[in-house]
Amino acid sequence: MERVTFASLRKRAVTLAITGAGAALAGLVTLSWALYQAANPAKLPQLTAGQPIDTGKWTVVLRHASFHKAAPDGSTTNRLAVDVELTNRSATASLNFMNLFALEQPPTGLGDPTFYLWRDKAIASDLQPDMPERVVVIWDWPETAPPPAAVRIDIASQIYKRRDNLYGAPGWFDRPPVAFVELPVSTGEIGEGRQ
Repeated sequence: MERVTFASLRKRAVTLAITGAGAALAGLVTLSWALYQAANPAKLPQLTAGQPIDTGKWTVVLRHASFHKAAPDGSTTNRLAVDVELTNRSATASLNFMNLFALEQPPTGLGDPTFYLWRDKAIASDLQPDMPERVVVIWDWPETAPPPAAVRIDIASQIYKRRDNLYGAPGWFDRPPVAFVELPVSTGEIGEGRQ
């Protein structure tokens, strides 16, 4: 049996003190960096209409924004419509594009958008891989809010994980925005004069 001496206890105490100080310093540096990043977020890059945006799972191209009273389903309420092109970059058909678009400073009472296929005005469902699809994103605009002259749209990103932290299953998961696009808002029919 090892005999405990004052010298061995002192060595252990010094080792524990150094280890604890190192761990505390590492924690302090990590906390400081997190606070700095929260106080000074990276600027979101601004892209232009017609420029492809890589979001991870999707390639997105925003083309045009318009404000009108006619929607593809025939209803007549104030609508903000944004013409986009989506390309599914994953291996399977997907509907996981609904959370890609967010208006900056939306008016009070603005709900979630509805997605219509450009080609037949049907509500968009699963989009096939590697097949670009024109889609119209439509927000019902509150009657009390004035029509916008321009809109800023933040484009979210998605990341693939082979195993998520909760279930250990593979999947695509929403991430923070990767860019934003500012579009002037015209009036008239959806896609009028646009190809």
